[in-house]
Amino acid sequence: MDVRATSLEKDFNTVSKPSFPATADKEIFRQLREEVKTIITKQGLKRAGEIWLKAILFPLLYIITYAAALIWGNHSFVFYTCYFILGLLIVMNFLNIIHDAAHGAIFKTDWLNKLYFYFFDLLGANSFIWKQRHIRFHHNYPNVNGWDTDIEQSNLFRVFPDGTYSSFHRYQHIYLPLLYPFYLANWLLVRDFKDFFNSKRTVRRLIDIPSIEYVKLFIFKTVFFFYLIVLPKLVLEITWWQCIAAFAIMLFTASIFSLLVLLSPHANTESEFPLPDEQNKLPHSWMTHMMLTTNDITNDNFFTRFFMGCFNYHVAHHLFPNVNHIYYPEITQCLKRYAQMYQLPYREYSLKTSLKNHYRLLKRNRVSESIFEETM
Repeated sequence: MDVRATSLEKDFNTVSKPSFPATADKEIFRQLREEVKTIITKQGLKRAGEIWLKAILFPLLYIITYAAALIWGNHSFVFYTCYFILGLLIVMNFLNIIHDAAHGAIFKTDWLNKLYFYFFDLLGANSFIWKQRHIRFHHNYPNVNGWDTDIEQSNLFRVFPDGTYSSFHRYQHIYLPLLYPFYLANWLLVRDFKDFFNSKRTVRRLIDIPSIEYVKLFIFKTVFFFYLIVLPKLVLEITWWQCIAAFAIMLFTASIFSLLVLLSPHANTESEFPLPDEQNKLPHSWMTHMMLTTNDITNDNFFTRFFMGCFNYHVAHHLFPNVNHIYYPEITQCLKRYAQMYQLPYREYSLKTSLKNHYRLLKRNRVSESIFEETM
């Protein structure tokens, strides 16, 4: 029986989890961590204002945009435009606020980080189950089949080279790009519920979900649909179809915008998908594993840094997940220097190249054999 399957026991704290071998790069990472601490200390006061600005600005922009939709939404163009902007702001709030709050990387006080993290529930997701997927599984075991629950999306998607194969995967490079605009709808309406109720899902099998979380799941999902679909119908002179159309525009926009971020750093042909051996040992050290499974994006400008939460500096995030994203540009420069000094497998590609390599991954894994497709 596959070792990954036998390790999926109920309690995450006692389960036999994949482990990383100890190697010489442990000392390299210790030195790097000390330099990162120095960077944060030097930049701390200067960057603190930007952290607070984002923490206030992005939630406020979401609230203001929604209020504008309720006030001037009788004009169809204004109503649809507001929902389009809401789709953009969902992603910006996630990248700049919610993601860091989940890692405890905005405020020094834990309760304030948790308070901001609950804003995720008001945006339609489930904060509890996403934190389990992202922090417990994805950050510990990126690109490891059976453990990386951020990549564990759907049976329609065969991303792992050793993943279960079905005949319809032969066409996944054709139908998946057509389904990507529905990514957020699937997340909010299907995936969250699967992780709560489907006993075959990794999160459900390994995590004991408190009863209160089931209550919160339905309450916040109801609130989400009420204020975005029902309330506009009650206060505006518009039809139900207009409300649903605006909601679809928001989900479509957020899906496309978020996938530019989510598809680029891990799921591509240039990243490795390591497998544990018979002893449940992964082939690389923790630091090397993070760098072999994660890449950066070269497209760097004010927009990506301020509005997109420095998503393009993803390697630094995996090495230092509890550090706020505003420090990642300087940390990455330090990391590049270390990569040259110690021949570390740091990688960066343009967004275009990274998305192209993602498409090539879909083509490569559309057959049961691991055949690399040279042509597009």
